[in-house]
Amino acid sequence: MAGVLGSSIRRREDPALITGSGKYTDDFTLPNMAVAAIVRSPYAHAKVVSIDTSAAEALPGVIAVYTSKEVVASGIPGIIPTAWLLPDIKTPEHPILAKDKVRYAGAAVAVVVAEDRYIASDAVELVEVDYEPLPAVTDPRGATEPEATQIFEEAPNNISFDWNLGDKAKTDEAFDAAPRRVELRLRNNRLIPHAMEPRAALADFDESSGKLTLRLTSQNPHVHRLLMSLASIGLPEHKMRIIAPEVGGGFGSKIHHYPDEAIVSFCSMQLKRPVKWTATRSETNLTDAHGRDHVSVAELAMDEGGKILGLRATTWAAMGAYISTFAPAVPTYLYGTLLSGQYDIPAIHIHVYGTFTTTAPVDAYRGAGRPEATFLVERLVDLGARECGLDPAEFRRRNFVAADNFPFQTQVALAYDSGNYEPALDLALDKVGYADLRRQQAVRREAGGKLLGIGLASYIEACGLAPSAVVGSLGAQAGLWESSTVRVHPTGTVTVFTGSSTQGQGHETTFSQIVAEKLGIDVDQVEVVHGDTEQVQFGMGTYGSRSAAVGGSALAEGLDKVIEKGRKIAAHLLEAAEEDVIFEDNNFSVRGVPDSKTGWGDVVLQAYLAHNLPEGIEPGMEFTTFYDPSNFVYPFGTHICVAEIDPETGQVEIARYLAIDDCGNVINPMIVDGQIHGGVVQGIGQALWEECVYDEHGQLLTGTLLDYAIPRAHNLPHLELDRTVTPCPHNPLGVKGIGEAGSIASPAAVTNAVVDALSHLGVRHLDMPLTPEKVWRAIHHTSAQGHTEGRS
Repeated sequence: MAGVLGSSIRRREDPALITGSGKYTDDFTLPNMAVAAIVRSPYAHAKVVSIDTSAAEALPGVIAVYTSKEVVASGIPGIIPTAWLLPDIKTPEHPILAKDKVRYAGAAVAVVVAEDRYIASDAVELVEVDYEPLPAVTDPRGATEPEATQIFEEAPNNISFDWNLGDKAKTDEAFDAAPRRVELRLRNNRLIPHAMEPRAALADFDESSGKLTLRLTSQNPHVHRLLMSLASIGLPEHKMRIIAPEVGGGFGSKIHHYPDEAIVSFCSMQLKRPVKWTATRSETNLTDAHGRDHVSVAELAMDEGGKILGLRATTWAAMGAYISTFAPAVPTYLYGTLLSGQYDIPAIHIHVYGTFTTTAPVDAYRGAGRPEATFLVERLVDLGARECGLDPAEFRRRNFVAADNFPFQTQVALAYDSGNYEPALDLALDKVGYADLRRQQAVRREAGGKLLGIGLASYIEACGLAPSAVVGSLGAQAGLWESSTVRVHPTGTVTVFTGSSTQGQGHETTFSQIVAEKLGIDVDQVEVVHGDTEQVQFGMGTYGSRSAAVGGSALAEGLDKVIEKGRKIAAHLLEAAEEDVIFEDNNFSVRGVPDSKTGWGDVVLQAYLAHNLPEGIEPGMEFTTFYDPSNFVYPFGTHICVAEIDPETGQVEIARYLAIDDCGNVINPMIVDGQIHGGVVQGIGQALWEECVYDEHGQLLTGTLLDYAIPRAHNLPHLELDRTVTPCPHNPLGVKGIGEAGSIASPAAVTNAVVDALSHLGVRHLDMPLTPEKVWRAIHHTSAQGHTEGRS
């Protein structure tokens, strides 16, 4: 159907989801199914002296209680692996059930299996664990101090890795020669993912076949199967089937291999019956991989005219108690490589320490390194503009990579393939009425009352994670290509099998649109299958805004193969040269002879009848394609936040939020807008409300939604969206990712707006979240100091 690409057709997956007929992992009940509940450590750091399971085992309805002793005796590996390695990285063993020590509150110590979840929950309370508490450490920088408790003997000073990127000598020279410099110490606050659906697993081991079927809340079923086969469970891959049914959000938290799915699989293998586990919300907050948690010291060097000469930073990035699946990549290659932002910076150096803390592991969370990089760069840029006496918009404009300078090689490894940054900035400034807002700000400062702040964030991200050879050289233990199988049925309808696995992004709609556009059929004639390792050939999953750019490109190339085979058959049927046959409007025709044509359905049917095929052409119409991109894709844009602050209470209200994004060609504008809405709201949440807090003993203080504040509709303004279009030059669709852009730009935009509102009071920086108390204290501290001191 020509013209379907770029149209806002309704999401095909939504009727099942909004009517309740979609099935999530916890909705499945299998015959003879038992339920697991996990005994978790109340201590952040302790020796496990003994475990007494007798009282729990005696409770009626309890089937079994297992500890690490039973795991070891079973012969399975029982270890959670790491899927990204760095030079000299320390990756201590992470057992699925703790052995001699626990290293964060919530670590799994034992598992109870019972006839129902209520009995299992009661039995957990009867398992007696004798702990010997040890000191905790929760701060990523403090963990490296000599007096900090040592978490692993093999990781001195609690450092997992010590990583550098960029030319340090060149950068230091740039700073030594710079007439103007700014320095910033900042904390990127730790976040807890809050997908609507908590993690869950339902394992069913078939003793007769030796095969394990695992329904799992997964963003990448094949990757989960690979990691479980290699390290935690040890079954060969052909003896494991992983199914991701409907998945109620992920935001990165369902990429990772957790102990829990391995524990449940182990239980099913021991008992030879299905076993299900579903996390409570409290378990989710304790044990889901958290996000962010960086402490950084950063500097920007400039000349007198406001031209950036260099950027350097040192970051201490919390890894938590263990190295999670992709955790080492987040504060290194997904963070350090984006520190050039949209700017032509001639010298950059970044030094990162990945540190162990007695907290839940940290891994990819929506944006994964890109929000942290953008926040650091955009805060420095605002401070740099202020130091040089320039408007923040003008300072950015002076330092943008020029439109005629692409492809652009940054000083931190990445080569931006395309970009055009000024139009996005200009459009944002025009639509928000920037000059008028600055006039209003000046008037308000004279008149008193609510303070007005305008915050800009000009972001870029590298997403569509690939190519495989590059990420392999950087430490990835897997390829980052994507696959598709296009199966055309004899009647001309199509089933697509994709390795991209959805958690609400709209794959079934957008992938159907690609098929409909390419083949000229209706979207309702397309079925999209994903999330099942037994049906889908192999796939790397959904994360890093890669589904359209990598998964969609695999599909587009597969469809080209279908059309090419159809052209060969049509040429034979029409008795024409293949090069003279064109395909458009669902028909094959001979160029220059419009009446000489045959329909799509006729060609496909002939492919299956095989009565009259050209020599050398096999029957059928099905192709599998593995697509490995030649580069990342680079979405970009400028967001502007307009904030009002009540100086009497410190309350921040977002009066307007404008987002101008460039994600290349757009498949479905409605879905793109929805992704931006969600990302912006999550980023606003980080900026204003969300913070995962541990006390000095490693106890989680924000483990419930009473204590961990997430955005609500009444807190938010109408989001104003627009876009520019700079197609990706190296994939067949010209698309870029958009799923994380909002969460990348918005924390910086909101923080810049709040600091801008307070800048005349001498405030230079405030760490997120910008709570009313924190803002009020900044206002009244500076007032008491006579507006002479800045706050950092």
